[in-house]
Amino acid sequence: MINIYEVNETLQMIENENLDVRTITLGISLMDCIDSDLEKVKSNIYNKITTMAKDLVRVGDEIGKEFGVPIVNKRISVTPIGLIGGSACKSEEDFVEIAKVLDTCAQEVGVNFIGGYSALVSKAMTRSDELLIHSIPKALSCTARVCSSINVGSTRTGINMDAVRLCGEIVKETAEASKDQDSLGCAKLVIFCNAPDDNPFMAGAFLGVTEGDAVINVGVSGPGVVKKALEKVRGEGFEVLCETIKKTAFKVTRVGQLVAEKASKRLGVPFGIVDLSLAPTPAIGDSVAEILEEIGLERVGAPGTTAALALLNDQVKKGGVMASSYVGGLSGAFIPVSEDQGMIDAVNAGALTLEKLEAMTCVCSVGLDMIAIPGKTKPQTISGIIADEMAIGMINQKTTAVRLIPVIGKDVGEIVEFGGLLGYAPIMPVNEFDCSKLVERKGRIPAPIHSFKN
Repeated sequence: MINIYEVNETLQMIENENLDVRTITLGISLMDCIDSDLEKVKSNIYNKITTMAKDLVRVGDEIGKEFGVPIVNKRISVTPIGLIGGSACKSEEDFVEIAKVLDTCAQEVGVNFIGGYSALVSKAMTRSDELLIHSIPKALSCTARVCSSINVGSTRTGINMDAVRLCGEIVKETAEASKDQDSLGCAKLVIFCNAPDDNPFMAGAFLGVTEGDAVINVGVSGPGVVKKALEKVRGEGFEVLCETIKKTAFKVTRVGQLVAEKASKRLGVPFGIVDLSLAPTPAIGDSVAEILEEIGLERVGAPGTTAALALLNDQVKKGGVMASSYVGGLSGAFIPVSEDQGMIDAVNAGALTLEKLEAMTCVCSVGLDMIAIPGKTKPQTISGIIADEMAIGMINQKTTAVRLIPVIGKDVGEIVEFGGLLGYAPIMPVNEFDCSKLVERKGRIPAPIHSFKN
């Protein structure tokens, strides 16, 4: 039972500490939309999404008002389009046509993003996968709400270096295609290793092929709540520190569980998972970096940062998993630069570098996220950064991702403004020593020896 003290405590979290339900994401399977006729595929996709998601925004708003909990985003994820368009799409432009349909659906039902313009190519690429990947720059530049992801590696299969090389080129092309918006298209493109099937967060959300016809996944976020809780135990030992994080994560996750159950019941769609990810926003006091600094760092990036992040991530998972029947997605702590004021401040102070961020991704929930780099960065360098991050995910049996934004026309020291939840970011320097000979090798990096568990 929830007592009056816990009710008041939750209200305090919402009103003063930036607690929110970051997203209700409705996953919709498009497997029954497959056809050899492109026009039928487009019609099938439009009819299914607009029918199944017609009440999503209304229900989300009603639940938010009923419980007084801000539900920031309502989103849709779909089956990877590389699979759905395989029979009908014979060209890049055919895939772009599907992207436009997805964008239309998202606009009509009122969601802010739709994810699943995706390809799963961790071992090899089909002709359909290649066409979709090549279509991404055009698709993301001519749509407003479509998000794309490419899974290029896994612990089980290794890293598809042919796909990694291609992704470096695609990221650069996407930057060029949206250069009039400071290369914003790249903010809607994520490269994954070990991508989860049930992630509710954009830009990496898609509905895995093992899922049913539809599912409700909820993402909760509360960096500000954790920061405030830790302020009250400042100077205490690690035992108290860890207990405080776990208890706070439990309370935050319970809010998500309640919202997920209500949304599931009212939409008539099965509940999938709650993703407890400490996902920051540009708002003051809603920063993962500030949590790490409260743990004991002068600035994020200082010696000890990776240890502090490992502690935070682990305690968040331990607290969250006790609060919900099903915890999934990415659950943990995100470290996007542009979306976290503390991270931005650390970069500007010279405390945080791309290399330190890469080290931190060994223990956090995602990877190199929302990092603006010089527009002149070579595709091979981007591919090299992607390969490094995929290797961390593959070897450590965890999800890692790369969302780099080479901002065309801007260089180190300049600022790029994305607006909204995407915030703003300083352009960070990259190591310019050449890795072309590595990236241009054909084939894939084999799976690690510990992947063989049968």
